Amino acid sequence: MSDGSSVPRRQLGRLLRQAREEAGINLEAAAEALEWSRAKMYRLEGGQTSLRTHDVTLMCQHYGTSTELTEVLVSLARESKSKGWWHAYGEVIPAWFELYVGLEAAARRIRHYETMLIPGLLQSPEYMAAVFESKAGRAPQEVARKVSLRLERQRLLVRRRPVAPTFEAIIDEAVIRRPIADVEAWRRQLAHLVNAAQAPNVSVRIVPQSAGPHMVFVASAFIILDFPALGTRPAEPSTVYSESLTGSLYLDRPNELETYSEAWQALSALALDERESEDLIGRVIKETYDE
Repeated sequence: MSDGSSVPRRQLGRLLRQAREEAGINLEAAAEALEWSRAKMYRLEGGQTSLRTHDVTLMCQHYGTSTELTEVLVSLARESKSKGWWHAYGEVIPAWFELYVGLEAAARRIRHYETMLIPGLLQSPEYMAAVFESKAGRAPQEVARKVSLRLERQRLLVRRRPVAPTFEAIIDEAVIRRPIADVEAWRRQLAHLVNAAQAPNVSVRIVPQSAGPHMVFVASAFIILDFPALGTRPAEPSTVYSESLTGSLYLDRPNELETYSEAWQALSALALDERESEDLIGRVIKETYDE
């Protein structure tokens, strides 16, 4: 377990448990049908041990899962045996399935540091479209679909059951000074950022340009996800997520988590508080009228 990320194994266990429950099969009945002990089933669904792809296929057949979901689960089982895990979208797991979305939905606390773009959970539809349209050759229908999916993700912050997670964003000042072409839409995005921060579970703070250079800026954008305990099960290990043009990196080893937690603390010390950040965003909005 210490050789690499446990994220694929944990996600596999969560999805298998959901598939079993949706099939209306209790833990004891599943264990009996598969000729496993109840303790083994508990460990598998808790992401504490790896599964053979053959066993995953048998479980999917017993639960009646779709061909698409079975493919995802088998891929996760294969990846759970890897020593280090670099997840390249569309290569191992189908492009329509993003592991991160499942982790995001399960988190109790999300900390997002952003250096280049407004964080996805705080983007306005017009800003999303501008970002998605920037990729050459992307059809309007695909842009619309991506916007729709991101808007669906944003419902996470206002859901009631389970309780919405705490979302904390630390954003570099350069982000709020990088407008999209439509100035009116850009003002609405900045206003949306301020409005979103009024929610009790959302915090938006800006690292001002006056903060000067710091070693922590070596880090690119990253997200730290913390998870709740479920019943008698302990909380899953926190996970650090970051992405590039070719893939997404998931980190959950203790030394990695410690490094990113220290980076977050350093960024928190550099960032303005919530009220000062709101004032800064307000000044940037005003500047768009003065130009």
